[in-house]
Amino acid sequence: MAKRLIAENPELGGPAIVAGGGTRGLDRIIHERLRLGIVSALAVNEFLTFKDLKAILATTDGNLSVHARKLEEAGYVSCEKKFEGRMPRSEYRLTEHGRAELEKYLSHMEALIQGMRRG
Repeated sequence: MAKRLIAENPELGGPAIVAGGGTRGLDRIIHERLRLGIVSALAVNEFLTFKDLKAILATTDGNLSVHARKLEEAGYVSCEKKFEGRMPRSEYRLTEHGRAELEKYLSHMEALIQGMRRG
């Protein structure tokens, strides 16, 4: 039986169980590698274009499109589509909701790490 460790995390409203169940509380929308990359990149930039994100994350058009849409549907990012001349341009921004969810996710991860180091 796995030992359950508890780390205090006031940002999460109390203790976070960090072993034997702590990962169940992770935000599944953000936790996926490419989606975490998207929100992280947008957290430090006012906006990024589809082309920017594709280069930063070294991914394909289809993969980026699927994951960006999932974040958009959850309200974590917004996408503004426009044209520059005849070329389409999609600009992505992290929404306030997305920023808040990223902060919660990071706090949860920090609690997991702290709990494992103490254990």
